[in-house]
Amino acid sequence: MKREIHGTINRLKQHLAGTHKGIKPCPTVPDEVANECKKALLKLQKVKTLQNATLEEMRAVASGNGMGNESGTSPSRPNSYPKARGPIDDYVSAQTSQATLNSKWKKEERKEVCQRIGRFFFSSGIPFNVANDSYYLPMFEGVANYGPSFVPPSMHELRTWILKDEVTNINKMLDGHKKSWKHYGCSIMSDSWTDGRSRCFINFLINSPANTFFLISIDASDSIKSGEMLELHLNKIIDEVREENVVQIITDNGSNFVNAGKRIMETRSHVYWTPCAAHCIDLLLEDIGKLTLHQETLKKAKEAMRFIYGHTWVLDLMRSFTNNHELLRPAVTRFATAYLTLQSIQKQKQALRSMFSSKAWNKSTWAKKHEGVKTRATILFDQNFWPYIAYCVKRVTPLVSVLREVDSEEKSCMGYMYDLMNRAKEKIAINCGSNQIKYGPIWKRIDDRWNNQLHSPLHAAGYYLNPRLRFDERFSNNYEIKQGLFQCMERMLGYEERFKVDVQLDSYDHLRGDFGSQLAMDSKKVRSPTDWWIRFGGSLGLGF
Repeated sequence: MKREIHGTINRLKQHLAGTHKGIKPCPTVPDEVANECKKALLKLQKVKTLQNATLEEMRAVASGNGMGNESGTSPSRPNSYPKARGPIDDYVSAQTSQATLNSKWKKEERKEVCQRIGRFFFSSGIPFNVANDSYYLPMFEGVANYGPSFVPPSMHELRTWILKDEVTNINKMLDGHKKSWKHYGCSIMSDSWTDGRSRCFINFLINSPANTFFLISIDASDSIKSGEMLELHLNKIIDEVREENVVQIITDNGSNFVNAGKRIMETRSHVYWTPCAAHCIDLLLEDIGKLTLHQETLKKAKEAMRFIYGHTWVLDLMRSFTNNHELLRPAVTRFATAYLTLQSIQKQKQALRSMFSSKAWNKSTWAKKHEGVKTRATILFDQNFWPYIAYCVKRVTPLVSVLREVDSEEKSCMGYMYDLMNRAKEKIAINCGSNQIKYGPIWKRIDDRWNNQLHSPLHAAGYYLNPRLRFDERFSNNYEIKQGLFQCMERMLGYEERFKVDVQLDSYDHLRGDFGSQLAMDSKKVRSPTDWWIRFGGSLGLGF
């Protein structure tokens, strides 16, 4: 007997599956068809259950009840009646549901976009730190603001009008810097480096209160060893910047640069040559490293580090005992790195001793090899190794701190160099228990470098004109400081300018006028010396 029944596809599946839900089972359906319908219905039921659970969760969040479990209260209230829902409740639930779905979709979409950006980096071999570039985020912000119809520039556009426009913008920036050079004075900084093809380049940068500006890079492969050729290059830069705007040129301590710097000071009436402070302190650390005790200690430490970091199994064992703390610590210079490594070894003393006493070490093949036996003997049985490391670290750490200060871009070191070196010497003496026999050799090498290379009248003038230091109770108003200041004024200023500055210095020394105001005194440790003078005294014409 045939019957005509109306319904949806779901009702047909129920009929064929024989579930008895709203319809009688089909007596003639094949087993494989019945099984397929059962699976389809079961899958549909799981989907509905998941959807209902998600909707309930979103309703709870929308109504504020989703936080009940976090406060320790039970989400179910058997004695309370369910809250009546109206059109507004349904609307809020729908909006919350849509927002949640949009959030999940956006998260997946961002993941795909990030993967595309990553593929571009990987396929082009672009270093990951490019993402830290200051222009990286603005680039993507511009694309996002434009919208989905944005078409990226072609190679032709990049190398034609885009490049030309950027050159024009850079030249406009240069014009702004030139105004600062003329108003405050500036320093010419040179930095030489060698590329992978052994070509030597020299970068020239101009530093002023407006910031540091990269000017030019030249290929000096044929002239780097010649002081005369370096002098020629530096003179061209001075002429481009204009001599009256230049306070000093700063180079490293290579003999060719020293020769060129001294020649320029002879021919340029008011330009100073100053060696790089970071390079001088690095050479000072090298001088100290040649002391017998330091030399022997550094040699043993380097041998131990070479053994540990030269063998993968030993390195893994070391990291397991030091909780993944490294012993090699890179720093701004090679010799500072050596002493920072000593400090790191000292901090991991117990971990290293435990490592070379462990069962894992004793069972390894390295415990029987010459290098391993020698390194273990140094770490465990050398009675001088650990005391000497502590001794070397105490004597040198203050100088490493000075090196960090002068190599930092946070502030100009010229107005602080004199004070930093004095404080470092005092700290070294204290670390050595004020025993002159211990700190005397270090002081001698500091004084040799300071007097013969590093110290300049500019350092004395910068110290004197730094209000943070000038009005501190520790200020050293000795003959050397005043003499350095007067030498700078004599070399860099004409008579009329010097007369005005000399009168202004009296007000500065005795805190008269704006110099003595409460605002000036309160801000001397907040403002840079340059900003302080611009605000309260005007520039002295010395470029500080």
